[in-house]
Amino acid sequence: MKVEGRRSNVERRKSKGERAIIGVVISVTALLAAPVPFISIAKGFVSDQETARQAVVRTPAAWQALWNDHAPGDKLPVVDFATKMVVAVFLGTRPTAGYGVEIVDVKTDGDTLVVEYTERAPGRGTMAAQILTQPFHLVSVPRHEGTVRFVAVTSIGNRQ
Repeated sequence: MKVEGRRSNVERRKSKGERAIIGVVISVTALLAAPVPFISIAKGFVSDQETARQAVVRTPAAWQALWNDHAPGDKLPVVDFATKMVVAVFLGTRPTAGYGVEIVDVKTDGDTLVVEYTERAPGRGTMAAQILTQPFHLVSVPRHEGTVRFVAVTSIGNRQ
């Protein structure tokens, strides 16, 4: 006889099994797209890098070269390339103020490091200073020897 409000042993085992399966699914999903910490090195609107470009830097020599393309004469930020690397997004020259770029997320997807970034543009009909800009964002991330893929996510205020 079953007492109302009590579960049988079969029901309890089934419930534990279901919870275990759900836990495994959540764990596997988290591993497939694990977040990666990142630290902003430089972000702004004025760069000597006038063409659109995405960059991955794993060596001090490549870092010096990228920095010289971006901000010649400025002090090179220190990066420990034994444990870190740099990823960067440059939008190239834009015709007015109001454009921007921001790396918003870095995560692993299998053996690939995925760098997600947003682009911002002045809205339609918005007044913007008539000045050339070169939006950029550079961040350091833990060293990753595999493929790096850049993905533009939700652009903000794009002109139609």
